[in-house]
Amino acid sequence: MSNFSERLSELMFDEGLNMTQLGEKLGCGEAAVSRYCAGEALPTYEFLIKIADYFNVTCDFVLGLEDESKATVFASPPPFAEQFKKVCEENKISRYKLHRKTGIAESVMRYWAQGKTKPSVPNLILLAGKGFGCTVDFLVGREL
Repeated sequence: MSNFSERLSELMFDEGLNMTQLGEKLGCGEAAVSRYCAGEALPTYEFLIKIADYFNVTCDFVLGLEDESKATVFASPPPFAEQFKKVCEENKISRYKLHRKTGIAESVMRYWAQGKTKPSVPNLILLAGKGFGCTVDFLVGREL
């Protein structure tokens, strides 16, 4: 989590934003931004994408998983259920095999595939890294 908090603080500093201003721009309270910057919480799936979109950087950069953000155009992500199924098909991997690789319960992945829930940020990182060997941005459908 510290990588995310450090990276968010860095992005805010570079843009000259304080916690209140970022909260207003992203539609959340200062308290949430404060928890993120202090390393006490991670954003939701949707809010991670909102942060990355606002700063025009990759989700992987915001999370501290890569050192440089590629200057690129990001796609508007499809619903996670669609993207999850697509990435599973492209990688020819079943939810059972994903479970074995990541330790994430198959029942949780079933809910993702059905569009009932979305993964937490730690599960996104686990899926991208251990599960598929891809970036978080590719997994959520932001990469073209």
